[in-house]
Amino acid sequence: MFLFSLSLPPLGHMPFTGSHLLIALNTSECLYLNRNAQKVRTLSRWKGHLIESVGWNKFLGTETNTGPILVGTAHGQIYEAEISVSEGSLFSTNPDQYFRQVYTLEEETGPAPVCCLETERGIDGKYFIIATTHKRLFQFVGKVAEGTEQQGFSSIFAMHADHLPSFREFPASFGYSEIAFYTPKLRSSPRCFAWMMGNGVLYGLLDYGRPDSILSEERVWVYPSDIDVTINKPISIVLTQFHFLLLLPDRVTAVCTLNGQVVFQDVFLEKFGSLKHMIKDPTVGQIWIHTEKVVFRYHVQRESRDVWKMYMNMNKFDLAKEYCKDRPECLDIVLAKEAEHCFQNKKYLDSAKCYALTQNYFEEIALKFIEAKQEEALMEFLLKKLASLKHSEKTQTTLLTTWLTELYLNWLGVLEGDASKRHLYLETRERFRTFLISPKNKECLFNNRASIYELLASHGDTEHMVYFAVIMQDYERVIAHHCQHEEYDEALNVLSRHRDEKLFYKFSPVLIQHIPKKVVDAWISMGIKLDAKKLIPALVNYSQSGSTQQINEAIRYMEFCVYELEETEQAIHNYLLSLYALCRPDSLLSYLEQTGTSPSRIHYDLKYALRLCAEHEHHRACVHIYKVMEMYEEAVDLALQVDVDLAKSCADLPEEDEELRKKLWLKIACHVVQEEKDVKKAMACLSSCNLLKIEDVLPFFPDFVTIDHFKEAICNSLEDYNKHIEELKREMEEATQSAKRIREDIQEMRNKYGSVEPQEKCSVCDFPLLNRPFYLFLCGHMFHYDCLLQAVYPNLPAYKQAKLEDLQKKLAATSQPSKAHHRPKDTDTTSLGKGQQSREQIKADIDDIVAAECVFCGELMIRSIDKPFIDPQKYEEEKQSWL
Repeated sequence: MFLFSLSLPPLGHMPFTGSHLLIALNTSECLYLNRNAQKVRTLSRWKGHLIESVGWNKFLGTETNTGPILVGTAHGQIYEAEISVSEGSLFSTNPDQYFRQVYTLEEETGPAPVCCLETERGIDGKYFIIATTHKRLFQFVGKVAEGTEQQGFSSIFAMHADHLPSFREFPASFGYSEIAFYTPKLRSSPRCFAWMMGNGVLYGLLDYGRPDSILSEERVWVYPSDIDVTINKPISIVLTQFHFLLLLPDRVTAVCTLNGQVVFQDVFLEKFGSLKHMIKDPTVGQIWIHTEKVVFRYHVQRESRDVWKMYMNMNKFDLAKEYCKDRPECLDIVLAKEAEHCFQNKKYLDSAKCYALTQNYFEEIALKFIEAKQEEALMEFLLKKLASLKHSEKTQTTLLTTWLTELYLNWLGVLEGDASKRHLYLETRERFRTFLISPKNKECLFNNRASIYELLASHGDTEHMVYFAVIMQDYERVIAHHCQHEEYDEALNVLSRHRDEKLFYKFSPVLIQHIPKKVVDAWISMGIKLDAKKLIPALVNYSQSGSTQQINEAIRYMEFCVYELEETEQAIHNYLLSLYALCRPDSLLSYLEQTGTSPSRIHYDLKYALRLCAEHEHHRACVHIYKVMEMYEEAVDLALQVDVDLAKSCADLPEEDEELRKKLWLKIACHVVQEEKDVKKAMACLSSCNLLKIEDVLPFFPDFVTIDHFKEAICNSLEDYNKHIEELKREMEEATQSAKRIREDIQEMRNKYGSVEPQEKCSVCDFPLLNRPFYLFLCGHMFHYDCLLQAVYPNLPAYKQAKLEDLQKKLAATSQPSKAHHRPKDTDTTSLGKGQQSREQIKADIDDIVAAECVFCGELMIRSIDKPFIDPQKYEEEKQSWL
């Protein structure tokens, strides 16, 4: 509200919205002015009452209606009223809707003036009404039923009709009092209050959650020593967040609500006159002071700049940190003070957390906890300090990480031996593991893992050594640890889980000695990620004992590589062959036959396989290898030791070399006759191969064998010879008839002719044909000799062009007359005869080249189908000739 003076000293009351103004005159009259009205209205129902205070309704008031409000008079009565302005009405009506008394405030001497009224709403529909007199502060608390707020506060005062409400009373009084409230935000509820009365200033907080009283944490600050209340009484009070301002006739004094100290005084000059009143604008927080002549305005700035120090001295460290969080140097002081306070009160963990956030010397703080034998607090301090370090502070990070690891291990060692502290041990172990897996510590732990391993080893903590190795992905150390403790299944589980082929190569020789089947299963599950060639040493060492189970496991993996992975590495196939030769000869032959005889499909070493099979006397396998190597004679020789039928299959392999096949079959026949002495089988061999004749086999038979044994074979052979002779005769007759027909065709061709009419023209130059030598083709095309030569020559191969030029030169040379007229006649005749024959031969050779085929109907025309009509090199010249 605002107070000001007019000619008749009135009191003005206005809510913070500025929509309504009440002017209380000393004549016990009251005027009302609305912000939207143009004239002042008289409140007739209020006449005869000297108004001292107004409690505005902040919850229901509007611009045209105040809602139910409370009015305090100089005689202690509290009235409830409502003022409403009708808009657009043709007739003027009284604005005061009603004006009824609800309560009377009394002191020990009787009714007392109502100095201040304030209404606030709490939770669950509860209302708090504060009213003050000269020496008393009353509280009215009660609920207003939902939906009945518009009916006013009568129900609240009715609750206290039979008994006095809660109040605070102080003995001293200087004839008036004033209460001020501090509201942190516009349209919010006040947070604290300050009541100026005779004994001092009652300051406290407003707690809307309390059931019976809104006031809490109350304390009285006596007036400063320079204020003599008998002479120089305070006039007004204003409350800010941390101070209350007292208005004296000549000055303004600001007192801190935290410690009661005077922090500011502003003395006014006499020329301005005596100070009359002070009030605070709740919307913008500005403070106004006026005299009879002038008005002053105060603007509060940085009020909380030193509040942190006061809270710190009061040991309210949370509040102190809140008010200096944007000032690092002050925050550090508060944290240090809080840490020291907690340390002195033996709250070592809280102290460690605060110390870690300060800039105090690290060594000094650490020594304090060491001297107090508070390892847990020291660990907390180091953890907080580690979390606050920057990424660039690698040395400090390494130091703290290593130290914390040592402390954790010491603490775990102490707790592990005490069964009563099992729960604490498990909790500490979990914290240690969380520390080890922290992403922030990962880089430091990795770079210093050798030191961490040494610490773990010095404490004998193998459990955490394995755990740390897993975190560092040092699976080699984990597997080695399991193998060392004969935990082979665990070692294989780690291998299978992380699928590192290098670790498989390293630890497989050890693991396969103890859990061969599981190891081979793990290899198979790895598939192509493993290089089987690198696992052969482990299999060789394992299978050297020679037991069938061990060899079977080795064969199982090698077969997986060969048949499933389709491995082509020669070492793998050779090793599989050696295992087959040692333990499974049937599988050996099956494997060799499956690979076939094509060199592109064979991945084993043939010479090694032959030597291996020969060493273990697997003759059939040797025969197959001989066949692959195309050593058919050796294959037949070895097959004859096993089975004649096998030898026969080998003898038929060289299909293109009949001489070799005959030789191989002779070997088989010789073996059958000489070794088996079986004439019938020898005759069967003779019938199996069409290359052998009876005369080829006869030398192998012994002398005492009679002709009856192979009479049938001799007869069959003679019949074959007879058939062959007959076929030769028939072929001779057919050849004689063919020669006769050819001679007749030649003679017919010599007598064949064609007729040329005089008007016939050359197919190239279109000139009469008979003017020059010409050619006539069976197809009907006719060409001059020179025209045909010109058409054929460009399309001839280079060697034929050269031969044609050479023949033309020779022809020209034979046509020149001889200059040797002095030669004898008989010599000339002989030479001429020879020249004529040579000339005819040359012309015939030229005809063979030039007139071999019609230039329009032969291959020449077919080959030139893609040739352009105009030579590309002469295209431009031809193009210009047409323009």
